[in-house]
Amino acid sequence: MTFINEINDILWTYILIIMLLGCAVWFSIRTRFVQFRMIREMIVLLSESAGKGKQGEKHVSSFQAFAISIASRVGTGNLAGVATAIAIVLVKAFNNGSDAGNGAASAKLNYTNAAFIYKIGPFTVNIFLFIGIILLICSYVFLFKTKWGLRLRACGEHPQAADSVGINVYQWRYTGVIISGALGGIGGFAYIVPSVTTWNFEVGVAGAGFLALAVMIFGQWKPFHIAGAAVFFAVFRSLANIADSTFLAQLHWSSNIYNMMPFIASMIILAFTSKNSMAPKAEGIPYDKGSR
Repeated sequence: MTFINEINDILWTYILIIMLLGCAVWFSIRTRFVQFRMIREMIVLLSESAGKGKQGEKHVSSFQAFAISIASRVGTGNLAGVATAIAIVLVKAFNNGSDAGNGAASAKLNYTNAAFIYKIGPFTVNIFLFIGIILLICSYVFLFKTKWGLRLRACGEHPQAADSVGINVYQWRYTGVIISGALGGIGGFAYIVPSVTTWNFEVGVAGAGFLALAVMIFGQWKPFHIAGAAVFFAVFRSLANIADSTFLAQLHWSSNIYNMMPFIASMIILAFTSKNSMAPKAEGIPYDKGSR
């Protein structure tokens, strides 16, 4: 364990800094210091305003499209951070009120999860297992068996074509974001409530978001494939919790090794599967009504 910690300290200090600086210099030399040669073009691009097409329709400039795309990603992280901060404030306020207002309350919340845990014969299951199965089936039926799912997928594949037949692309994209947020909220609830009776809101979700992204890519954006990929990664994620009670305990490995396994597996799998990714063609691209 001491040896692993020493290696970790070295990798995340000197080696990482030298590697990042070396890569920066190498890219600068290979591109012939493009960041300095293209300063004039950068200034022109920044000052470029949105114009109009041949038929008078408005469109965004290339820099505006870039800024919108970056903002959508950075904004998502900011929203997640704000939501976490709000949760911490609310839990601390609740605990502070329970402690007669001494101001020393923590961000830990104690609760009972008995309403979510059930015994079925020799098995102990939680209600989110059944909720997940129901949502999986409903997602498949909605996306591939209804006209509304077809419209939603069309707005992700070719929004201009969808707009040409009268589909409100903005409305359906916002609808997709709302559905995604609702499912993410249910996922967060399922992550916290059934497994423990105390949760510290100052602690994150231990990379579950990264694994969810890997599961989506590995599942090729198809509900049942994503479900299978989720089960695959869940096996690796569970090894850290059950290793001591199985034959793996004879290996005397640190729990940190088992905690790394899901991420190592995701990187290996994505290295082989990302080239054949079936992502929606307009994913992450701001919709420009004037482009065709």
